[in-house]
Amino acid sequence: MRADHPGLPVTVAYANTPAADKTFISLVSFVAALGGLLFGFDTAIISGTIPYISSYFQLNEYMLGWSVSSILIGCALGAMLAGIMADRYGRRISLMICAVLFAVSGIGAGLSDQLYLFIIFRLTGGLGVGAAAMVSPMYIAEIAPPKWRGRLVAFYQMAIVIGILLAYFSNYLFDGLGVNNWRWMFASQAAPSLLFLLLLLAVPETPRWLIMKGRKGEAEKILKKISGNIPVEKAVGEIEESFQHADKVSIKQLFSKTYLPVLVIGIMVAIFQQVTGINSIIYYAPVIFKETGLDSSSSLMQTIIIGAVNVVATFGAILLVDIIGRKKLLLTGCVLMGVSLVAVGFCFHYKYFDNYIVLIFMLLYVAAFGCTLGAVVWVYLSEIFPNRVRSLALSIATLALWLADFAVTLTFPVMTKQMGTASTMFVYAIFCAAAFLYMLLKVKETKGKSLEEIESLFIAEIK
Repeated sequence: MRADHPGLPVTVAYANTPAADKTFISLVSFVAALGGLLFGFDTAIISGTIPYISSYFQLNEYMLGWSVSSILIGCALGAMLAGIMADRYGRRISLMICAVLFAVSGIGAGLSDQLYLFIIFRLTGGLGVGAAAMVSPMYIAEIAPPKWRGRLVAFYQMAIVIGILLAYFSNYLFDGLGVNNWRWMFASQAAPSLLFLLLLLAVPETPRWLIMKGRKGEAEKILKKISGNIPVEKAVGEIEESFQHADKVSIKQLFSKTYLPVLVIGIMVAIFQQVTGINSIIYYAPVIFKETGLDSSSSLMQTIIIGAVNVVATFGAILLVDIIGRKKLLLTGCVLMGVSLVAVGFCFHYKYFDNYIVLIFMLLYVAAFGCTLGAVVWVYLSEIFPNRVRSLALSIATLALWLADFAVTLTFPVMTKQMGTASTMFVYAIFCAAAFLYMLLKVKETKGKSLEEIESLFIAEIK
């Protein structure tokens, strides 16, 4: 975060900090990133339940799309409220609230016997997912020093894909439990929710928020562990100075010519992460594999393979994001994802499903996403906004992301029913091409830059 503008946390030197301080920073960042694990688990658990809830609730393709995507409306609402909640109650308390919402959602959905109740609990889980999607990266970015900020924020995406993989395993394990197996699939998310809540009890609030609330003494204790060779008094002074002109920013100001360019970039990058089709693959992978002639068990097993590849690829993003840079990874991802989607589309068009060809190209697609857009978009959004408008701007960008995710997830069953799977894949490939062109022209590299330097890339003068 910026140290010379309102609301921006101090920039600290990490290379020279003692080993114990590095451990502290890594551990608290890891705990905050577990918000992503619940994000991934809560959103992906639906994939294994689709055949069973479709039968139980007698869903057509339109109601199936709504049942799967309804969580994303909650995500959008959660994203809208997260900025206010994080500034009022703190990043840590906000994440605790998210953990409770995750648990309530899973248990409630598993116990539902009416579709409207099922939808209500999915919406409840979405509130937690949407809020965590903003607050977890915010917490990490405010704790992490510049040299490690990219990879530590990328741990959030790692937690998401681990959550997705755990959901796939859970679905596979509960698949053979009979007619109520889908209930156990949903209820199983209460376990990681409780773990997240307990771990949050052991982490501190961020120094930026503590100083914002006038709790200087508590902030100093945390800064001693993360500020390295920079004197704590200097670090505190820089943060306090950054709040001297920290007037509340309105929506109207956010859309002024000062902030609008960076806001638009954030919104577009967030939207492109979703409209390139990733969550159609994540949510509907078992359904797609069944179209190739596989049975339920084999479809779920191949889905687990996709989840595992997603985890491995995200490790690649953590290793590369601070070496290769944000822009190059984003561009590379758009190309590889687009090529993979075209290949899968042709496989379905010509009904060629031999030699695991569909699985191979879907794995390439997921690997490309995990190593690029999946992790890098969250890193990019966490660092491009000036912190005077950061909470509000990040809320709006995250809201755009969830609305795009909702649109893609809602329309996938309808598109495949009306257009066919091949044409649907080609549509997502076109979005990959559009994303490549936009990012080539508009995205600016932020690798290795302090948050002060990043801000100067997008905003010539703070008004």
